[in-house]
Amino acid sequence: MLNTAIKAARRAATVINRASFDIDRLNVTEKQHNDFVTEVDQAAEQAIIETLLKAYPDHAILAEESGASANLNDESEYSWIIDPLDGTTNFMHGYPNYCVSIALQQRGVTTQAVVYDPVRNDLFTATKGAGAFLNEKRIRVTKHDRIGNALLSAGHAAGPRAVSDYLKMYAIMAERCHGIRSAGAAALELANVAAGRSDGFYEKGLKPWDIAAGALLVTEAGGIVGEFSGESDYLHKGDIIAASPKVFGQMVTLLAPFA
Repeated sequence: MLNTAIKAARRAATVINRASFDIDRLNVTEKQHNDFVTEVDQAAEQAIIETLLKAYPDHAILAEESGASANLNDESEYSWIIDPLDGTTNFMHGYPNYCVSIALQQRGVTTQAVVYDPVRNDLFTATKGAGAFLNEKRIRVTKHDRIGNALLSAGHAAGPRAVSDYLKMYAIMAERCHGIRSAGAAALELANVAAGRSDGFYEKGLKPWDIAAGALLVTEAGGIVGEFSGESDYLHKGDIIAASPKVFGQMVTLLAPFA
């Protein structure tokens, strides 16, 4: 199943890479304020779904653009959670930070994850209980134990309330950590935490397809993922902290008022 997900991600990346040479001709629709969908998102998603369902026609689908398949329910044994192009705004502007994200859940538990960065040709994969990998090499979260030494990444949702909360959180975190980066692709930020490129990530208002694959990467790399309160229902609530174990606890302490 992991190999099928990798194949699907690479097919989607082919669509994305081809379109990246002619961004000015993209057809773009605004779903809501600062939330865009392009024909590339839709074509990449279709490539993923076709690949997955060809191999597993009975599996359910939850995808960002096409939504839930008719057979997706609490009884579904296998469900794929798909973001065909995480970082659409970046892609639209030619900013080279976006990815394909695919996760597989078995009876509600994420068991396989693929995050593919077509710009850098970085393939992040994880299987529950078997570790996380970047281009087939084992990856681990950082060993930093103090937030003062940590490089963090963060994102923010659209809308006045979300931006206001983000600015308050930024002020609190920036005063205490080594630095904060905000690159606009949550799945890739989570993958970077898993790979030890940053020590932690936080964001509010995300969707399951933003989180599912990246969260498994982090936990399989030895990190912790939770809500701002520290609880584990981040996939449905959409508020997430992911970090190396000791940094995670310090981030929760600082961000709990925003839970």
